[in-house]
Amino acid sequence: MTNLPAAVLDSLQGLAFGDAFGDAFGDAFGDRWFRILRTEGEAALAARTLPAERPWLWSDDTVQAVELVRELLAGDGLVDQGRFALRLATAYAQDTSRGYGPSMHDVLRRIGAGEPWRPVVTGQFGGQGSWGNGAAMRAAPVGAWHAADLDRAAEQAARQGEVSHHHPEAVAGAVAVALAAALAVRSRGGPAPARPEFLLAVAELLPESDVRSDLRIAARMPAGTTVRHAAEVLGSGYRMSGPDTVPFALWCAAARLDDLAEGLWLTVAGRGDIDTTCAIAGGVTAARTGVAALPAAWHAAREPLPPVER
Repeated sequence: MTNLPAAVLDSLQGLAFGDAFGDAFGDAFGDRWFRILRTEGEAALAARTLPAERPWLWSDDTVQAVELVRELLAGDGLVDQGRFALRLATAYAQDTSRGYGPSMHDVLRRIGAGEPWRPVVTGQFGGQGSWGNGAAMRAAPVGAWHAADLDRAAEQAARQGEVSHHHPEAVAGAVAVALAAALAVRSRGGPAPARPEFLLAVAELLPESDVRSDLRIAARMPAGTTVRHAAEVLGSGYRMSGPDTVPFALWCAAARLDDLAEGLWLTVAGRGDIDTTCAIAGGVTAARTGVAALPAAWHAAREPLPPVER
């Protein structure tokens, strides 16, 4: 087993911070903010009021990302799809309460019961497979691992994505997140890339897809575009799909590549599937910054990660 690269652990920690922060904020203000839209949630955002509930618990986003990093460790950076499928199913069986999507309950139960992963996954949704955002939400550490080789980063991000999400758009979303994390690692020690150039660099490495098209749209948005407008145009995970989650999350990350906390505040303001958008943004940004600069209150609030190297 190889050693865990520092940038990969940084990315994983940032992903977990984003996941837990977004999930806690949603729990604290969800009904009022997302459904009734009264002013309490808006005021909390404006005042940078942290969710009061402690600890901030991470969701299935982090559970799956931890298993992915363990798989990368076991495979020296390469994903064995059958083994990874069993990792996901085993982690699910140990704790089913982490907010898994409806289709993933079925997929992971069946894999855990011994069915081969590929026909289970490819048979979802009438044979087209899931195009959900689950393949993307866990993908940033893959890019951090393979930052020196963008082709390998894309390849392994796709391989891990296919294990649960067969639809090409879901896989494209996973590849986009991994490539963004790889580019973030490459920028360490220098100035942060400008948002348009960063997003276009990711888009140009993707296959033709809605994810690629929307990243190009995101790159063309004027500097003064509000987060609400960006969320309306790009989607912020309301449909929980790769195309309607990844471009917005990367737009947010690219705006604050030197400030993880501010990037997460920006992302959560877009509403939608906020634990997932924040997990993506956190995993990408922390691949560049690490998490040491986060306020002490954040470190005290977040649920600790389980050991990764076993």
